[in-house]
Amino acid sequence: MKEKYDITGMTCSACSAHVEKAVKKLEGMKNVSVNLLQNSMTVEYDESILNSQNIIDAVVDAGYGASLKDSGKSTGPSAQTKKENTAEKSAKDMKKRLISSLCFLVPLMYVSMGHMLGAPLPQILSPEFNPLIFALVQLFLTLPVMYINRKYFRNGFKTLFKGSPNMDSLIAIGSGASAVYSIYVIFKMAYSMGFGDMMTAHHLAMDLYFESAAMILTLITLGKYFEARSKKRTSDALTKLMNLAPKTAVVERNGEEIEIPSEQVTAGDIVIIKPGQSIPVDGIIVEGRGSVDQSAITGESIPEEKTVGSAVIGATVNKTGYFKFKATKVGEDTTLAQIIKLVEEAGGSKAPIAKLADKVSGVFVPIVITIAVITAAVWMILGYPFNFALTMGISVLVISCPCALGLATPTAIMVGTGKGAESGILIKSAEALETAHLINTVVLDKTGTITMGTPTVTDVIPVKGESPESLVSLALSLEKLSEHPLSDAIVKYGKETGAKLLETKNFFTKEGEGIGAEIEGRKILAGNLKMMHNNGIAADKVEEAASSLAQEGKTPLYFAADGKLLGIIAVADTIKPTSPQAVAEFEKMGIDVVMLTGDNAKTAEAIRKKAGVKRVVAQVMPQDKAAEVQRLQEEGKKVAMIGDGINDAPALASADVGIAIGAGTDIAIESADVVLMKSDLLDGVNAVKLSKAVIKNIKENLFWAFFYNVIGIPIAAGVFYWAGLTLNPMIGAAAMSFSSVFVVSNALRLKFFKPLKSSEYCSGACPINEKTDSSVNISYIEASTEKQTKKEKENKQMKKTIIIEGMMCMHCVARVQKALEDIDGVTAHMDLDKKAAYLTLEKEVSDEVLTKAVTDAGYQVVTIL
Repeated sequence: MKEKYDITGMTCSACSAHVEKAVKKLEGMKNVSVNLLQNSMTVEYDESILNSQNIIDAVVDAGYGASLKDSGKSTGPSAQTKKENTAEKSAKDMKKRLISSLCFLVPLMYVSMGHMLGAPLPQILSPEFNPLIFALVQLFLTLPVMYINRKYFRNGFKTLFKGSPNMDSLIAIGSGASAVYSIYVIFKMAYSMGFGDMMTAHHLAMDLYFESAAMILTLITLGKYFEARSKKRTSDALTKLMNLAPKTAVVERNGEEIEIPSEQVTAGDIVIIKPGQSIPVDGIIVEGRGSVDQSAITGESIPEEKTVGSAVIGATVNKTGYFKFKATKVGEDTTLAQIIKLVEEAGGSKAPIAKLADKVSGVFVPIVITIAVITAAVWMILGYPFNFALTMGISVLVISCPCALGLATPTAIMVGTGKGAESGILIKSAEALETAHLINTVVLDKTGTITMGTPTVTDVIPVKGESPESLVSLALSLEKLSEHPLSDAIVKYGKETGAKLLETKNFFTKEGEGIGAEIEGRKILAGNLKMMHNNGIAADKVEEAASSLAQEGKTPLYFAADGKLLGIIAVADTIKPTSPQAVAEFEKMGIDVVMLTGDNAKTAEAIRKKAGVKRVVAQVMPQDKAAEVQRLQEEGKKVAMIGDGINDAPALASADVGIAIGAGTDIAIESADVVLMKSDLLDGVNAVKLSKAVIKNIKENLFWAFFYNVIGIPIAAGVFYWAGLTLNPMIGAAAMSFSSVFVVSNALRLKFFKPLKSSEYCSGACPINEKTDSSVNISYIEASTEKQTKKEKENKQMKKTIIIEGMMCMHCVARVQKALEDIDGVTAHMDLDKKAAYLTLEKEVSDEVLTKAVTDAGYQVVTIL
C-alpha cells in the first residue's frame, strides 16, 4: 500500500534522515521517501503487517509530528488554498518573529557594543560605572529574543534527548551556551562586587555574550524567513497549474442552467461553456462548437477547433463559440488533477544523486557537536581562557549547516519538474530526471513520433488536359464512400481545398485493387496499378512518376475515367515539421539516434533521409522493439525510447528512460517515465536538456553545501588561528543562514530555463504553425505515348533548377513553391532533401525575377541551373 503523510517539525536534512530511518525500521515497510522541501513523506508498506497509526507513532517517537495526507482533496481548489495558506503562514510567522527579535536585538547591540564605537551611553548603563546594571539590561533584552525563538530550543533539545540531534539542536546549544555562560558571569560579577573588587567586575563585564546569543537566533530567523519565501517560489509552477481550474461551473439540470462550485460537477453532467470561459472538467462536446486554447495543458499555442464528439480538457479556455459538453472525468480523475499529481510525486521523489547527502546528513549533527566539544577542550588544554575556548566551540556549532545539504537536491527537482510541466513535459520521478542526463542513444518510433501518424495527401498529379481541381473533386466524391484509411486522407484534403462533391452512383469495391463508381455518367476507377492493368488502362507513362513517389515512401493512387487515366494522387504519413531539427539537436548533444519501424525497407529509408536519422531498423514488430532496446543496452548504451505509448509500451518499459510522446489526455501511461503532452519531438530534446540543467544545478548545490561546511568548520574551530583567521559566532550564524538561502536561490535559476521552440529552427519566413494546403505538390504528366508537338518540345526544354538556402521544413517548401508559382507561366516541383525547386516554364522568365520571388519569400538563392 502506498500513502503520503504531512510531517511537522523538520528543519534540516538531519531531521528528514532521522524520520526516514525511524520509519524504515518498521517491519513490513518496503519503501520510505521523506521530502524536506515539501515537509512530506511517501511510504509503501505491507498493510497486512503495518497500518497508518504505526507509521505515525514511529514519526512521533522520533520527535516529529505526522498526519495522513487527504489524497481525496489533494488537487482540488480547496486543497490549493490550504497549501498556499500553509506556505504564507510559514513566511508570515518567520517575518513576525524576525521583526519582534529585531526590536530587542537593536537596543541590545547598542548597549553591549555601542560604547566601543564611541556612541553615547547613559552613565547608569556604563560598564565602567555600573557593570552589574550593564549586564542585567543585556540579560533582560536577550530573554525576550530567546522566548520569541523558543521553537529552536524546544525542537532542538527534544531531538537531542531522543538521540537524533538536528540543526535546531546546534542553534539551541550554541545560543544557549552563550546565554548560560553570560549568566554565570553575572553571578561572578556580583560576587566580586560584594567583596569590593570592582576591577574584576569591570573586567568580567567584557566577557558577556548575550549579544551573541540573541544575534545567532535573530540571524537564523532572518535566514529562515528568506528561505521560506524562496521555498514558496520553488512550487510556483505547481501553484499556477492548480489555479488554472475555474472555481465555478454552469451545468444544465432539470432543464435549468445553474452555477455550482467546480468540485460539485459529477460525471454525466451537461456543462455549458460560453466564449472566454474556462472549462472546469474533462468531457465530450454534445452540442455546438468552439475554438479552445489548450496551451496551459498541452503547450500548443494555436487554439483547436472543437465540434460535436470532440474531447475537451479541464482548465483550458474557450476562445470563441458556444457549446455544451458531457462531463466524463471529474475531481482527481481530470487531466489537470493527474498532471498535478505527477508533478507533486516527482517533486517529492528522491534522485540517486541525493543518497550521498542523505548519508552525510544522518551523522552530520552528532559529528559537529563532537567537533565543537573537542575544539573547546583543545583550546583549554592549550592554556587559552575558558571564554575563548567556549567562543570557538559555539562558532563551530552555529556555522555548520545541514540545511544546505538537505535542500540541495529537492529544491532543484521541484523547480525543474515544475518548469517541465509549464512546457508540457511531465517527469514522473527524480530518478528518471537524473537518468535522462546520461542518455547517449535515443530510439524513435516512426509512426506518430517522427511522422504525423495519419496519412495525408502529398502530391496531386493530373495528366495534361485535366485540372487538379477536377481530379480532386472526382477523388473526393468517390473516396468519400470508402472506409480505407487512405481514403480519409483524400476526403480531408478535398474538404480543405473546397473541392466540389459530385453525385455518385453504383459504388463498388474490388478487393486488392481499389474502388469504382459512376459519377456524372462516367465510370470512375481509383486504385493501384493492378486495377489499371486489369481494366486495360494505359499507365506506362506514369509508372516512372509512381515509382519515384514510392521511393519517397509515398503511396500512389491511380484515377481513371471511362478507360482513360486522369492522374495520380499520392498519400503518405508525412514527417512532422520539427522532426529533422529534433534529430539534429540530439546529435548535437552527442546522442545517437535510431529509428524503429514496422514499415518496409523502402518506406523506412525514405523517412530516414527526410528526418536525418543515420540508422534505421525496418520491419520490426511491436514486441521486437523491446528486444532492440535491450540489445543496445547490452552494448553499454544508456537508452531513451520515445514512442506513442500504445504499441511501444514494452520498449518504453525496457528503456532506461521511456518517453511517451503526444499523450494528450492520456497522461497516466504506466510504462513511460516522461510524458510529453504535445506531439512534438522537440519536447523530447527539451526533456533531456532540462535533465542536464537540473543535474548540473544539483551538483552546484551539493558542491556548495559540502564546500561551505568543509571550509567553514575548520575556520570556526580556529585551525587557522596562527594566521590571524578566526570566526565570531555571530558571523558564523549569518553564514549558516545564508548558505541555505544560496542553495534555494541557485535552484530558482532553473526558472529561467528556456525550452527550444519549433520556430527557433526555421527562418523568419517559416510559420511552423501555419496551416496551408500549398504544401501539396501539384505537377503534370503525359497520359499517352503520342508524339509531342513542336511547341510542347520547346516548352519541355524550358526547365530550370534553383538551389535554395533556408528551407527547413514542408512549410518553407510551401511558401517558396507559392512564391514561384505566383509568377505567370511557372510550375514548381519542390525537393526539401536537395533544397531544390525544379521549374517548368511556359514562357521565358529571367533569373532575376525568379531570384526576387525567392528572396521576397525570405529565403536565399544559391544558384540557378
